[in-house]
Amino acid sequence: MRGALIVLALSALASGCAGGGGGGGAIRPAPGQQPRKAAPPQAPAARALHAYAGRLRAAQQARVAAARHWGLRKVPLTPPPPPAHKPEITTRKGFEVDDHEELGLPPVFTTVPTRDKVVFLTVDDGAEKDPAFLRMMNELKVPYTAFLSNYLIKDDYGYFKKMQDLGVTLNNHTLHHPYLPALSYARQKREICGMQEVLREHYGERPALFRPPYGNYDQDTLRAAKSCGVRYAPLWDEEVFVDHWEYRESDQDLHPGDIVLTHFRGRGDWKGTMPGMVRRFLDKVTAKGYAVARLEDYL
Repeated sequence: MRGALIVLALSALASGCAGGGGGGGAIRPAPGQQPRKAAPPQAPAARALHAYAGRLRAAQQARVAAARHWGLRKVPLTPPPPPAHKPEITTRKGFEVDDHEELGLPPVFTTVPTRDKVVFLTVDDGAEKDPAFLRMMNELKVPYTAFLSNYLIKDDYGYFKKMQDLGVTLNNHTLHHPYLPALSYARQKREICGMQEVLREHYGERPALFRPPYGNYDQDTLRAAKSCGVRYAPLWDEEVFVDHWEYRESDQDLHPGDIVLTHFRGRGDWKGTMPGMVRRFLDKVTAKGYAVARLEDYL
């Protein structure tokens, strides 16, 4: 039995090397006409790279078309990838409260420390619910961060769910937008923690970012925010309206890492619309060589 298996194996080996039974073991070509120089098959990595380049071209073409459609002077610049090592976020000098560091309270800041030529757009409260704003920001692929107050969004939670589905983070701006330093610790905590629960109930999570209304806070504010799970309290360095800008710094200019504030407002409050505000914002930052990045990517 063992000998028979050896014979069969040798026989199969001879058949495979003989090239179809010809003499001298010459390898014969397959039947039919063969190309003189066949193109080598494309490697999977090359195919993947080619497909990626095609997606980038298509995305850029879509941004060009969107910029033209929304009346921008130039196509918004693309931000760099999120930093692999997040910058250390500390409270801006002069914005501290008593025992800020000792109590481990959320840092209050107006600019993110980065050398990237980026700014961050943040939009507050939720009064205006303009569908055109959602379409514009989605088509242009411009990131932004929302800070919401319940008394202004409760008539249309669905609008902000659409916003969240487009990749926007929904953050805390209190239940009723009060002047917090005038309230007791307990009432401040109800305003902040209550909004955390609204956001969890309707959007699935308690956010890590909180912005005090009007930018006003005291130690109780930050203690309450920390107790509700807040990790950061970003303010802003510039504010953009539909017809003008306002600046915190004396040089009246943009800086790398600046946080820009605007509001959900329309013709009832402004001399224009939210898409009009976005045009003013993007035309300025693009002309100055800045891209708009996602704030959460740097925290």
